[in-house]
Amino acid sequence: MPTPPDDIAGRLGPIPTALGSAVALIWLSCGLHGSAVTSSADLSFERDVRPILKSHCFHCHGEGETLKGGVDLRLRRLMLTESDSGTVLTPGKPDESVLLKMVTAGTMPKGEKKLSPAEVETLRRWIASGAPTLRAEPEQVPKYYITEEERGFWSFQPVKRVDPPAVSRPGEPLEAIDSFLLQKLKLRGLGFAPEASRSSLIRRVTFDLTGLPPTPEEVDAFLADSSPVAYDRLIERLLASPRYGEAWARHWLDVAGYADSNGGAEADSERPWAWRYRDYVIRSLNTDKPWNRFITEQLAGDELIQGPYGELKGEALDCLIATGFLRLAPDPTGDGPPDADLAKNQVIADTLQIVSTSLLGLTVHCAQCHDHRYDPIPQSDYYRLRAILEPAFDWKHWKNPNDRLVSLMAAEDRHQAACIERAAQVIDTEANRVHDDLIEEFVQKQLELVPAELKEAVIGARRTPADKRSDEHRRLLREFPTFQDHIILGEVNAAGAKRVEEIRKRATELRALKPEDPRVHCLIEEPKSTPTTFLFHRGDHQQPREPIEPGGLTVLQRASTEMDHRDTNTVRKTTGRRLRFARELTDGSNPLVARVLVNRVWHHYFGAGIVGTLADFGSLGERPSHPELLDWLASELINHGWSLKQLHRTILRSAAYRQASIHPAAQAADPDNRLIGRQRLRRLPSESLRDALLFVSGRMNTNLYGAPTPVTVSPQGQFVVAAPPKEPGSEGTAAGSPEFRRSIYIQVRRSMPVGVMETFDTAALSPNCEVRAVSTIPAQSLMFLNDRFVLDRSLDLAERTRRELPGDMRQQVELLWRRLFAQAPSSSEVQKALVYLAEQTEILRAQALARFSTKADSKTVSSGGEDPSLAAFASLCQALAGSNRFLYLD
Repeated sequence: MPTPPDDIAGRLGPIPTALGSAVALIWLSCGLHGSAVTSSADLSFERDVRPILKSHCFHCHGEGETLKGGVDLRLRRLMLTESDSGTVLTPGKPDESVLLKMVTAGTMPKGEKKLSPAEVETLRRWIASGAPTLRAEPEQVPKYYITEEERGFWSFQPVKRVDPPAVSRPGEPLEAIDSFLLQKLKLRGLGFAPEASRSSLIRRVTFDLTGLPPTPEEVDAFLADSSPVAYDRLIERLLASPRYGEAWARHWLDVAGYADSNGGAEADSERPWAWRYRDYVIRSLNTDKPWNRFITEQLAGDELIQGPYGELKGEALDCLIATGFLRLAPDPTGDGPPDADLAKNQVIADTLQIVSTSLLGLTVHCAQCHDHRYDPIPQSDYYRLRAILEPAFDWKHWKNPNDRLVSLMAAEDRHQAACIERAAQVIDTEANRVHDDLIEEFVQKQLELVPAELKEAVIGARRTPADKRSDEHRRLLREFPTFQDHIILGEVNAAGAKRVEEIRKRATELRALKPEDPRVHCLIEEPKSTPTTFLFHRGDHQQPREPIEPGGLTVLQRASTEMDHRDTNTVRKTTGRRLRFARELTDGSNPLVARVLVNRVWHHYFGAGIVGTLADFGSLGERPSHPELLDWLASELINHGWSLKQLHRTILRSAAYRQASIHPAAQAADPDNRLIGRQRLRRLPSESLRDALLFVSGRMNTNLYGAPTPVTVSPQGQFVVAAPPKEPGSEGTAAGSPEFRRSIYIQVRRSMPVGVMETFDTAALSPNCEVRAVSTIPAQSLMFLNDRFVLDRSLDLAERTRRELPGDMRQQVELLWRRLFAQAPSSSEVQKALVYLAEQTEILRAQALARFSTKADSKTVSSGGEDPSLAAFASLCQALAGSNRFLYLD
């Protein structure tokens, strides 16, 4: 569909998902294709009417298994028939057409979802104008066919290399991005906002690239650098930082649905080795791995390598780890779900949803049970994509999560571990023998108390298995209870336990010498495993219908619609379906992959995508505000070897990115900022907020990679990052503690979101997070008032500031401002802060004296045992950290 006019697109802004259907249909029915109003003469079946009927009627009257009432609405000529109620369509006579009568009366479609008044009016005007079509209709109609209009939809068209428009601007030369944007701004009589101050700019770009604030020293160096390439040098320094990969990995992990737990059930069992995939993403971004290679490894890395896995190193090992992407969907199959088959098929469905929304930007999952109501995606296409995955996800020969773990233990280590285990088992045998001897010794002592004539019977009762004992056996054991198993074991373990434990301890110590058995949470396809994929009637796995061959989306393919069955790994004999699919996505011809990626990157820099619906480039999604710019960015990505860092440079160097956020004229004319006439005020992501508090307080543990720091429940019932046990006499926790690692290294438990991050809209994984919500709720302010993490980091920041500048309160205030806001305070702000500190110190001192009324306690207070001035400074830190100035990027 052509892009809507700028003025309409600007007024509509992003279409919320909940309203997307209605708005899109109104858009279609009103014929908003080139002007605000379409005359009746311009209406056509293919462009204006068919989309309405497809979304509301085709499932019963055209694309279902049977034609309800014998009425087929897929073509105009098929409607020129008689139904039980009369002629379905009478061109030129709306009032005589049963179609219009039914929808006007609300009789059709059945159910609660009816046509909107705008859609009904479109039908009326189309019929009144003679029910025209754009072209001759096909004589033979397949069960599902895709029209030229559907194939011509903007997101299904090849990416076009568009030259930037020639737009002049006084001052420095324009970047290509700026030319595209400025062209539309000038049509509205607008221009860019002035460039942001250098202090605001370094804070913005540092947070955007690394997720952390700049240090005062970094700000000073940038402000002092008058070179014309100072900003470029800043960008390169930040892109080279390992913190870049940590920050941008979080964006991809959202879309991929990364979690350290299986989800899908109340147990929410842990995934102890999923973190290897998280580290793979960070490494890949830091080394600027080409994005086409990055995608290929995640979809089919196992088909790029050969075993044995224990010998994999470097890039080959990364290929195996990368397939963890396909293992991120919720998977409760190892937790005993009520319906195991249903759970298995849901894992596959969720995996398909993650793949399609993250890479294709389409709601392919809507075609699981029936043909897609709005986009040209038949149900068969859904199962063609499923057939690509099914050789590795064979639900008839399913592997639970723990069964899919792959060991990386080398052959020599495996041999050594086996030798140690055999030796430990010899010790176990010795311990069991000693234990049995002790039992026998106890039994013989107890037999001395049994009358001679009953000894044999009692021993017989004891040695008979419990489920085979007779009434006489049970009577004897009640009469002589010391021969019951639990009593014997209790007595022996209490009296002989030390000897046995000493022996077993030797086995435990020996087993501790085994080499570590590292595992990978990944997906591998078993050799020569090619299950048949069936189309499920209404998506029900218990109702398989016709077999389906693997393939991509039909609407994107002009020639063959089936995928070759060629082995790509001649040693392992795998099908190669996933590898072929990955290469088709990344060879540069797919119209969606590059567009979806650059649009996501744009969203993270400007607070909204060029296409506002990041995971829906279909008919219900928002149209691009700047389609030529989107294609230019996509082609730039492909032409520069799919380099994400180069895309960063391109965007960050633009005047559009460097704008200030205040521009009254643009705010008045374009309140949604669809034209990018100013930078958007953006709140820090939840991870950046927590990390920034750790960073400025001096507490951050900067270690890279490794197993996640676990999450636990605090005494107050909150989900918090688990602190390691404190050693006796230790003062708090050191800065190197795992508790203070960056948020990306904190365990992601689906059922246990960390409170300090959940409050500020962390990713909601269902099954992945296509885009994060941004809310403003009272709980956020309350958190900064009461949360233990915030209070502790405020105290840490106060202590750090006073330690670095002892005695000079004015300089301490100035340093605090520079650390939190990347700029010095005004003289007025300094004065207000000093007055606050003086007043707050006196209030806290008076409160402390009131609490400690004894003479001894008064001396403690006055000697600094409880420092009111430090507490006052910590409260200032807390107030500033909770301010919008800290929470938002200007």
